[in-house]
Amino acid sequence: MRPIHPTADPNATPIGAKLRNARIAQGLTLAQVAMSSGLSKGFLSRVERDEASPSVATLVQLCQVLSLPVGALFAEPEIQRVTRADAPHINLGGVGATELLMSPRGEERVQLLRSSLEPRAHGGHELYTVNCDVEVLHVFSGSVTVRFADRSVRVEAGDALTFPGREPHTWHADDAPAEVCWVLAPAPWSGSA
Repeated sequence: MRPIHPTADPNATPIGAKLRNARIAQGLTLAQVAMSSGLSKGFLSRVERDEASPSVATLVQLCQVLSLPVGALFAEPEIQRVTRADAPHINLGGVGATELLMSPRGEERVQLLRSSLEPRAHGGHELYTVNCDVEVLHVFSGSVTVRFADRSVRVEAGDALTFPGREPHTWHADDAPAEVCWVLAPAPWSGSA
């Protein structure tokens, strides 16, 4: 009896976009990759659009030129969902703030916090810093004033404020409740410890 060969998966992992993203991230042109790999620009363009299937040897060659592990082309991206209902409550020292960690606990690249602020909630009377490169405050409803050493900036519903996390600051909500989101990059703490 002859074995039945499986058919190719029509939903196979498209590798073209991953190759293109790796090339662009390194600031390389198609011509540069073509010259380094000995392949034609036209063929590389078709591979990046998933219109051509390169051989294993060609994939290895492209990955070497792009300093990309071959396995990275086939790895599933890590996608994590955190629902508001399942988000852990945290306390970063704010008064009158209910804070939820909306990014996964172990995520180190970025941290997303959602805060429900009572009227006149605040981050403390003293200026503080956060151990991150950048901090973004996005106000969904209400308004929040962020105070720095030399000025105060009012952020209203729909607005966002971006500043270095290591810049001494504090914040306070106005006389009405507010809903805000804080984005910190990289995450000052991963919450996994």
